[in-house]
Amino acid sequence: MAVRSSGPARNPVGAHVPVAGGLAATGLKYADDIDAEAVQVFVANPRGWATPVGSPAQDEAFRERCAAAAVPAYVHAPYLINFGSHTAATVDSSVASLRHSLRRGRAIGARGVVVHTGSATGGRPRSVALAQIRERMLPLLDELTHDDDPWLLLEPTAGQGASVCSRIWDLGPYFEALDRHPKLGVCLDTCHVFAAGHDLTGPGGMKQTLDLLTDTVGAGRLKLIHANDSKDVVGAHKDRHENIGAGHIGAEPFGELFRHPATEGVPLVIETPGPKEKYAADVARLKELRA
Repeated sequence: MAVRSSGPARNPVGAHVPVAGGLAATGLKYADDIDAEAVQVFVANPRGWATPVGSPAQDEAFRERCAAAAVPAYVHAPYLINFGSHTAATVDSSVASLRHSLRRGRAIGARGVVVHTGSATGGRPRSVALAQIRERMLPLLDELTHDDDPWLLLEPTAGQGASVCSRIWDLGPYFEALDRHPKLGVCLDTCHVFAAGHDLTGPGGMKQTLDLLTDTVGAGRLKLIHANDSKDVVGAHKDRHENIGAGHIGAEPFGELFRHPATEGVPLVIETPGPKEKYAADVARLKELRA
């Protein structure tokens, strides 16, 4: 079976897919089963520090099949990564883990690698954490010198704990700390931004949020959207995803998202609760809203 693509859709709609058993053998089969037009994968245990080399055969098959079907692919870096940590071992492991994700992303033809923006742990000011992020993350961005290297996509969090970046305006200092690097982009998670306090449900709420994003980081920096509804109310600072239209965001804001100029050509991937049938239903629902 081949991964399906709708061709020149304004916004390809897909999902984060499981890959145990092989990127192509398992991941693309799953993507095909749910009619995904875009895919996101892990290339390492998301809750560990291991940096597996992967399978050259699976890498090649994944890359070739995605290219043939014009299906954009993305890598999500492990959750443990935190460049703002006060613990040296965590920061060192974060560097190694993100470098691995970026190199594996290039090997499989991924357009971008998503990484959470992290927390200023140990009671340190955000400014100190940002200085450390600059020191340790900017060299990784400078390693992206090949034409086929992926973008590094910052994903703001839901605002839990000592988050360095959760509200849209927090991306401004983060981008400045990284010299607005030409390979730096944004992955916007709708559940996260809603939980952080941006009300997407009010009149023009989605438009205002996307306008603010463009004003903060500039046009063309939004490269991927994690399309997730929220189990909790706006400003709850809880990262709990819900199926599209079944949570506190509801379906209409996603329709507004599709119509905004900032999202032109930007793929959407879902990270909503399963099983596969619900994933397929969420992909279908987003395609309806796109239409």
